[in-house]
Amino acid sequence: METIKQLITDGKTDEAIRLLDEYIEKNASSDEAYYLRGNAYRKKGDIRQALNNYLTAMDLNPDSPAQIAHDQLISIMNFYNKDMFNQ
Repeated sequence: METIKQLITDGKTDEAIRLLDEYIEKNASSDEAYYLRGNAYRKKGDIRQALNNYLTAMDLNPDSPAQIAHDQLISIMNFYNKDMFNQ
């Protein structure tokens, strides 16, 4: 997992996601893997996939750090000034 964390930090999100997909295929109950995959998708800009992975991690472990990441991402999305979108 340390290698995957470093890949995400380095911005190599596609490689991290590929490794996490392989890991999850064999370890479907790993909340940490879903949390990290959520982080990779968030860094890549795919908010929907990030939220889906955070939710899966939270289902597997309600005490997962994915709860905080999920809540923060929702807060960021709610912060946008929707009145400015059409200008």
